[in-house]
Amino acid sequence: MRPDTLCGLLAEEERLLAFAAVVLGAGTPSEVATATGLPPREVVRALQRLEHGALVARADGRLYAVREAFKDSMREYAPGPGSAEPLDADATRATVLRAFVRDGRLVAVPSAHGKRRIVLEHIAACFEPGVKYPERAVDAILRAWHEDYVSLRRYLIDEDLMAREDNMYWRTGGPVDVA
Repeated sequence: MRPDTLCGLLAEEERLLAFAAVVLGAGTPSEVATATGLPPREVVRALQRLEHGALVARADGRLYAVREAFKDSMREYAPGPGSAEPLDADATRATVLRAFVRDGRLVAVPSAHGKRRIVLEHIAACFEPGVKYPERAVDAILRAWHEDYVSLRRYLIDEDLMAREDNMYWRTGGPVDVA
């Protein structure tokens, strides 16, 4: 079942409450009505829809939740681990970047020096070699990466990826794309 179909089955409050009650052990429509406080007519409608959608089933006259539907849906429709374009041509560097960069944002600053260096080199590539940037511009660029832009700026300088003088910054290290 597609994830959007699965979410659609639980989008109505009555169905969500009925499903939750079944997950928590309600095995009959009357038990679901008692657990949810829903009128019996709404419970029956919700359970019929959930059974039709294969989220609820019956065995020996009792209702049970088909919990595997969620895992099965993700296994079938989730993008594969290699489906996103790598952030670096080198597989090792790409693995490190994939662990710390999501949707163009740094989710955490690596504590291991080698991994931090890879991430900082990736961020330093945002700055054009030979161009001097005022501190305000550097902060704006780094803020787009992570909320602690001050630490990023300090790390870039400590790693000799950037230099500063008189509130002006410029790139001094890291790989340069010549293509």
